[in-house]
Amino acid sequence: MKKTALLLATAACMLAVVARAETVGDVDTAFKLIGPDHKIVVDAYDDPKVNGVTCYVSRAKTGGVSGALGFAEDKAEASIACRQVGPISIKEPLPKREEVYSERLSILFKRLRVVRMVDAKRNTLVYLTYSDLLIDGSPKNAITAVAVDRGTVIPVK
Repeated sequence: MKKTALLLATAACMLAVVARAETVGDVDTAFKLIGPDHKIVVDAYDDPKVNGVTCYVSRAKTGGVSGALGFAEDKAEASIACRQVGPISIKEPLPKREEVYSERLSILFKRLRVVRMVDAKRNTLVYLTYSDLLIDGSPKNAITAVAVDRGTVIPVK
């Protein structure tokens, strides 16, 4: 019983570190007679280890019957903009590079990823979004940066 409680607590802590996307809105890009239309979706998520930074990611979402059933493969294209939305505070030392968000784009192999990198020399957080496949990733990517006030030093692991 204690082992089960410990495992559940550990799993809950691990999930708490992962950023959760919140849909800000979407626009239709193509009408589909059956099923939802093709869309561009804009999601926002707060960096789980950096208070005061929110990233906005736009991406294509395939509609139609296959999209409604979850079988469609969304395009490997995304855009990202991260902004300071409040006072920046960093909860713990950050690794030089860390995946902060990942979402499945196809039923099996494709994922959209957001990686945070620390540019300690310039006291800046750099966010990169890209997609990958099990065998071969996409070179399509987007990047944004959030300069942190020099009074708040970014602690690096």
